[in-house]
Amino acid sequence: MSPADQETDSLSSLEDRIQRAVQLVGRLRQEREAAMAEAAEAKRAAALMADEVKTLQAERKQVRSRIEKLLGQIDQLSAS
Repeated sequence: MSPADQETDSLSSLEDRIQRAVQLVGRLRQEREAAMAEAAEAKRAAALMADEVKTLQAERKQVRSRIEKLLGQIDQLSAS
């Protein structure tokens, strides 16, 4: 093999490796963007769930208060 052929083979090999590296970087960027979008969606969902939990806790507190009031009224009837 002549030195010119070796240089061409080396250059072709380098081109192939660079093309694979460029493709890999592109794919990794797409995956990162997808992961970031998924994380943002998860944060939005978590925020919605946190709001729902607060609402349910407030409702639970109201229900407990009403039940305690009713039980107090039942106790008054029993004491009479």
